[in-house]
Amino acid sequence: MAQFSDQFRQELDQLMRWRRDVRHFRTDSVESALIDRCLATFNLAPSVGLSEPWRVVRLRSAAARAAALSNFESANQDALNGYSGEKSEIYAGLKLSGMRDAPEQFAVFCDEQTEKGAGLGAATMPEMRRYSVVAAITQFWLAARAEGLGVGWVSILDPEQLARDIDIPEGWALVSYLCVGWPKDDMETPELERAGWEDRRGHLPIVDR
Repeated sequence: MAQFSDQFRQELDQLMRWRRDVRHFRTDSVESALIDRCLATFNLAPSVGLSEPWRVVRLRSAAARAAALSNFESANQDALNGYSGEKSEIYAGLKLSGMRDAPEQFAVFCDEQTEKGAGLGAATMPEMRRYSVVAAITQFWLAARAEGLGVGWVSILDPEQLARDIDIPEGWALVSYLCVGWPKDDMETPELERAGWEDRRGHLPIVDR
């Protein structure tokens, strides 16, 4: 059994606290070897039935990024229209994407038709494939943060439109759009909390049965 030191456990706790969703990026490029090292952590993640359903698309072309940005801007306006009063004012001032600046951008999909894993665990709960992708993203995120990189998860998108725009195979479902790069600043407190959108819970709600 692996043994970890107190120092390692403290540093792991610090890493999770500093994970943060980054929206403010420098435009400096990131070495390909560093990106590849972080991406390699996907294949260390748990997956239902060992199906490894994650599919990562690296958006490099100007056309693909422009389509994704236009998608976000349209969805973001629709979202803003759904709020009123104080929430509308706060929402309008939030920076909810680093898509204009982040040097690396990835669309992460779940292959919901994969034959790998032979359906083990997914026959009764097919959503477990998407949960597996989320687990892999979390590992990537922590690995990137340990390297000093920031990651931002953009969820204000029309998934079907994005899939059409970047020509994604049928059966792949969008799980996340990730912006990756060097953060402009490092803050432990989430941006939404600093902006007054919502407060973090001080306790874990657990229900006994």
